[in-house]
Amino acid sequence: MGPVIDVHTHMLSQAYLDLLRQHGGPKYTFRTLPGGGEVIDADGAPFFTLLPEMFDFPGRIRAMDEARVDVAVVSLTSPNAYLGEPGISLTAARLMNDAFAEAQAAYPDRIRWYASLPWQFPDLAVAELARARAAGAIGVMVIANIDEASLTDPLFAPVWAAIDAAALPVLVHPSAPPGVKSMDMAAYGLVPSVGFTFDTTLAIVRMIADGFFDRYTRLKIIASHGGGALPFLAGRLDRCAEQIPVMSRNMAATPSDYLQRIYLDAVVYRQNALVMCLDTVGPDKVLYGSDYPHNIGDMRGCLARVDALPDEVRRRVRGANAQALFGL
Repeated sequence: MGPVIDVHTHMLSQAYLDLLRQHGGPKYTFRTLPGGGEVIDADGAPFFTLLPEMFDFPGRIRAMDEARVDVAVVSLTSPNAYLGEPGISLTAARLMNDAFAEAQAAYPDRIRWYASLPWQFPDLAVAELARARAAGAIGVMVIANIDEASLTDPLFAPVWAAIDAAALPVLVHPSAPPGVKSMDMAAYGLVPSVGFTFDTTLAIVRMIADGFFDRYTRLKIIASHGGGALPFLAGRLDRCAEQIPVMSRNMAATPSDYLQRIYLDAVVYRQNALVMCLDTVGPDKVLYGSDYPHNIGDMRGCLARVDALPDEVRRRVRGANAQALFGL
């Protein structure tokens, strides 16, 4: 059936975590959980539980072997390199890009990686993109809101232009969405369960409404966690575009047409949700992912749902689509 390629999976380095601990406040704070271990809060709401597996590449390879995953395209999750100051943000990006390059050198048949960039400082971000690509990056990671700024903000246009010129895949990954406090998301830990999917959904719909996909035609967007709510909302988006002119004024096609230009990962937790992803973007645009090693990640479960698909679709989602997308 060909290789299994995990396009949504994360790692950290201790040096990056130390930098975040020192410079992430007041937005990002650390606290000890009642049962032990640490969690990172965003504006007081828990969104990132730290686990030992996040720092252990030999352990990752063992876990991949056990789950029968061949290649992992690793990335730094939120809050990524968005730490407010240019020097600190650039250092955060370089720490992780260098760590991933070292991991690829250690496991050349198993590890590939997405570059992290200091997006808030476009000149630095474009330069770091070039450096990371020279070191082996095969895609770019971006968080669905960059310290609460929209991905379509004109500030980021030079970065998008550089990515588009290189025709790179971009993993759009959520964070705690803007408005965590006003939405009372600290209660019941609602950021991972609802906030993340909302963040991705809003980011991609804003791109569609903004005309983003007509300006940047070469880059390839991967929307995390099955695109959030996008498959479920596709019909509603089309209807709103028909009836609400302010939404559709920058569109050259329907929202559903634009959705078929993006990729969705298979980090969903029901078979019917995976089928809906396939129905929305087609069998050539869905990619296996696991969200390992987060506490809700599921390398085996996500792969089992992919393996329950019809033969040819299964082959594409397991790895053939990723091979074509990343040139592996």
